[in-house]
Amino acid sequence: MYGPERQQEILRLAHETGRVQVPVLADRFRVTAETVRRDLKALDRAGLLRRVHGGAIPAGRLDFEADVAERDSLAADEKERIARAALAELPAAGSVILDAGTTTARLADLFPLDRELTVVTHGLPVASRLADHPGLTLQLVGGRIRNRTRAAVDDWALRSYGELHADVAFLATNGFALAGGLTTPDLAEAAVKRAVVAAARRVVLLADSTKFDQVHLARFGLLREVDVLVTDTGLDPAAVRAIEEAGTEVVCA
Repeated sequence: MYGPERQQEILRLAHETGRVQVPVLADRFRVTAETVRRDLKALDRAGLLRRVHGGAIPAGRLDFEADVAERDSLAADEKERIARAALAELPAAGSVILDAGTTTARLADLFPLDRELTVVTHGLPVASRLADHPGLTLQLVGGRIRNRTRAAVDDWALRSYGELHADVAFLATNGFALAGGLTTPDLAEAAVKRAVVAAARRVVLLADSTKFDQVHLARFGLLREVDVLVTDTGLDPAAVRAIEEAGTEVVCA
């Protein structure tokens, strides 16, 4: 199959299913993942598809959001390295907010046993990983639970975070960009993330490099509000320099 034919079929599949994924397309067309990424890039430039984490969606679908199980399987190695590098940002004592997200959940799995911290989270997967930790005081923020992210949202969660002054917040995002800022597809989720940023003295963003320059519907912050970005080595060096020049430290794991 020639490249234009393959791209036409990718476009058809995207409109039929709502999303296409790189590994699935590579298997389907018996080509490399890099070939698929080039196809998606060409379709994105033509305005026919929009590239998202792990694949692409039809142009204009900024509200698309994969569920937590699907997102956890994407960039798994990178997320593990990011979580391990983020351990260096944990205080020896004090208070920590863990945002809802697949990378923050991996960080929760790695929490050292010698820390005595108060940890606040509105993410059910995060809380379940920390519930048996012997040295932590775990505080679970309540609210309406979003099925896709297993995160509490709406007034109850917003009020709770509005009363906090934590030492560090570990933040998750669907996309981050110099101009577009920190974004997520859901407005309610964005409101809680905005409250998390406001509730912490120091903000550490955990985001793999595929999320760079991805802009979703709801913005909840700017990159300059982030003290440290922990990402992977796939982030372009030029992007690293630009982010650091804007005032955010970048750690590439």
